[in-house]
Amino acid sequence: MSPTSPTVENVSASRRRRTRLALAALSCIAVVVLTALLWSGEQPRRTAPEPPREAMVDVLDGPDDDQRIQLDVTLYAPEETPAPTILLAHGFGGSKDDTAAQAHELVQRGFTVLTYSSRGFGRSTGQIALNDPDYEVKDAQQLLDWLARQPEVARSSDGDPKVGVTGTSYGGALSLLLAGQDPRVDVIAPVMTYNDLGQALLPNNAARLAGPATTPAGGSFNDHGVFKQAWAGLLFAAGSTPRPDAQPNGGAPSTSTSLQEPSLTCGNFTDQVCAAYSEVAQTGRAGQATLDLLDRVSPKSVTSRIKAPTLLVQGERDTLFGLDQADANARQISAAGTPVKTIWFAGGHDGGEPGPELRQQIADWFAHHLGGVEPGLDPGTAFAFDIAGRPQRNGEIPVRTVTADAYPGVGGHERVPRFALGLRGSPTEVVNPPGGSPATTSSLPGAGQVLDAAGSLGQSLARDLPGQTAVFRTEPLESQLLISGTPRTRLSVASVPGQPSTGSAVLFAKLYDVDAEQKRTLIGNAVAPLHVTDLPPDGSPVEVDVALPGVVHPLETGHRLELAVTTTDQAYSVPKEPAVHLIGLAGDATVSIPSVRGTTSSADAVPTAPLVGTGILAGLALIAWVISRIRRKSSDDLDPMLADTPLVIAGLTKSYPDKPAAVQDLSIRVERGQIVGLLGPNGAGKTTTLRMMLGLLQPSSGQIRLFGHRLVPGAPVLSRVGALVESPGFLPHLSGVDNLRYYWAATGRPMLQARFDEVLQIAGLGSAAHRRVRGYSQGMKQRLAIAQAMLGLPELLVLDEPTNGLDPPQIHQMREILRRYAATGRSVLVSSHLLAEVEQTCTHVVVMHNGRLVTTGSVADIVAVDGAATFRVDEPQQAAAALRTIEGLGQVEVDGDLVHADLSGHKAAVAVNVLVDSGVSVHQVGPRRRLEDAFLQLVGEESR
Repeated sequence: MSPTSPTVENVSASRRRRTRLALAALSCIAVVVLTALLWSGEQPRRTAPEPPREAMVDVLDGPDDDQRIQLDVTLYAPEETPAPTILLAHGFGGSKDDTAAQAHELVQRGFTVLTYSSRGFGRSTGQIALNDPDYEVKDAQQLLDWLARQPEVARSSDGDPKVGVTGTSYGGALSLLLAGQDPRVDVIAPVMTYNDLGQALLPNNAARLAGPATTPAGGSFNDHGVFKQAWAGLLFAAGSTPRPDAQPNGGAPSTSTSLQEPSLTCGNFTDQVCAAYSEVAQTGRAGQATLDLLDRVSPKSVTSRIKAPTLLVQGERDTLFGLDQADANARQISAAGTPVKTIWFAGGHDGGEPGPELRQQIADWFAHHLGGVEPGLDPGTAFAFDIAGRPQRNGEIPVRTVTADAYPGVGGHERVPRFALGLRGSPTEVVNPPGGSPATTSSLPGAGQVLDAAGSLGQSLARDLPGQTAVFRTEPLESQLLISGTPRTRLSVASVPGQPSTGSAVLFAKLYDVDAEQKRTLIGNAVAPLHVTDLPPDGSPVEVDVALPGVVHPLETGHRLELAVTTTDQAYSVPKEPAVHLIGLAGDATVSIPSVRGTTSSADAVPTAPLVGTGILAGLALIAWVISRIRRKSSDDLDPMLADTPLVIAGLTKSYPDKPAAVQDLSIRVERGQIVGLLGPNGAGKTTTLRMMLGLLQPSSGQIRLFGHRLVPGAPVLSRVGALVESPGFLPHLSGVDNLRYYWAATGRPMLQARFDEVLQIAGLGSAAHRRVRGYSQGMKQRLAIAQAMLGLPELLVLDEPTNGLDPPQIHQMREILRRYAATGRSVLVSSHLLAEVEQTCTHVVVMHNGRLVTTGSVADIVAVDGAATFRVDEPQQAAAALRTIEGLGQVEVDGDLVHADLSGHKAAVAVNVLVDSGVSVHQVGPRRRLEDAFLQLVGEESR
């Protein structure tokens, strides 16, 4: 071997040196690459999914930056991060929990998603300012700052996240306002929202054409609109209940302005918002300060500055925010040169939220404009709208989707083609009655599905009162015609000389579809309020151009249109002063019908409540109930002293001929936060009591008050009560969640308030909620029934044997559910035969026997009725000696580390104090016997 030949050791050393050099070089390259990524604002991609991350984010509160509030947020991350992010806002009265299902869908598409509870809702602090730029919008801007610091979020540059914003209703307006104020927003998709909150809540759908002019011809003469009191009241109620954990003023500074201090409880609202609502609710008019507030919080104030591509999704069944609101947004944003796509879908505040296919289109919009995820189809900017047909025998509503090249009237495209249908009818004198009552019935807020079901049975709930209505009709149609947009007509309005007059008229115009059998269907279940001012006292007419509600509705051959103009409507505030108006047709005496030309691009069907068999009986019962609610004069006297007490029963009796009284002279009380167990042997009168509480049985005597309101059948206060009494009937061919949706629709309340995702999560149904009920076990049906009772998270929950069909783990879960439910300040009344569960779950019990009250009180007091108590201590002998020093104490026994004592009327707290003073450590105190023992003794059944 030559001296220069490499040895094995030299070769190995050489290889190790080369390896070290290679590793060093790779390390340098890695550092350079990582530095470049950090410099460019990107983060290393993470491929392992993580659970959602909860946080309370501190944000500066209001314009002064001198206080902070906390926003409750959840960050959802996809498998690969960083990723473009969606800021997902909720509707009014909701919380981040309402958007959890949509967040999971977007995460599956590859987006990072941030959901949050807006100020004043959920666990977030602060006061509700109605999307004020200095409050809710500023909060959202600070959330964008927070997002830019999170490793799961892709960034365009330092401090600038790649972000899209979407939300429904209140959340949809937030997306528009945020995009108009913060250029970091890259794309938005507002759903079912508004452009002008003033026009939405105080609409006026008329413009002057002729007559004594006080404003320019053809312009609006709305010194104030017509107050939409039914919807506004529901919205105000959703935010006016103070949270139990809220600090005074929500931790926010007062925002009072020169507006008069409000006279009603503001709950979570700012003083300014509360004063504005108080003013309009009491007077029906909006002063300048209120109008300025509504303008400030309306997206119309920023639409000219929105540069983010915008997808507008609006419901065709929406008496809160109609198609006119989306139309204004589309035109204003498009005029700023921003790409806009508009979709009208067969839903809305009166018809439900977007379904899976439409939510997929929203995700496609974000994917296309944000990038960074699987793009899917190019959404383009074509205009699409749904045409809903008549309900079929199988309970489904066929839906066709029509697509046009672009939204009419924007981007240089032609406006909607119109067809003029001649109207006939003579001028008619109509009366506005004193006090504005009785009032015409046209719609119920949020009850579009109920009204549709009623219409399918030929039972229209719309009622135009004689003497208050002028009617004009078209001839029967010779061919089909599609209404898609806002019909228009012209009216002549005048005072009647010699009759009462206020110099102005509040009127309500609406269109009916009348078939050959004279069945009338109120199109869209919507009306157009008009406020016509400056009516000359000599009877000279004023002509007005009337914009009727925007709708999508097919008119069949042989049908005709009927234009009705009324002086009252129960959903709006009407003048209290009596007046007589003369209503006639003006101009060419036609109604102009818009009809968008397009191609049918898809056909689908959506399920609805079956209208055959038992469904017809249920529908008729529902209709009778709704009509009784509308027609019944309010006899609901309120006791203000009990307004915060969920339930007070006084002297309640239910008797039948030739039978012993089922319930006799029963008096009980349920306070907030209590879980009250209703106990008694079979035949004690428990179920009869529950049925009377819910208005299902009429008591023979006595009184029931819910939250201070005297209970009568169908009383509005029952909307604050959820109940499971006996077994509810579910439709077996529908899924669990669909059963819940139709049940909630039948209540007539907005779908946004149902909290479907939350109650399904509470009930623990999981994926089974989307399976047909016919495949459910008894336990699953019981959990679905409990979810139905919890819809809307009522303030009082009444459950009759809720654990029927549940296995032990599910019973344990139900115990925790009820505890958490009561911990929020709500109350629960539960009837159960499982005494051990009642003892572990309930805070208080009511014991009945033979229809009478035996006893009521806390569980601890009931089980310790004989004065026996047990103490777990470290020194039992020392403890026993200390207890015997209490004067009048009964027998004391030692059992291991337990000491049993007959307190003989002394409170347990007295005994604990004696033990502590004696140096004895007390680990546990409780009654010696079980609730079952006490129950059997109380009802005289111990021998059995």
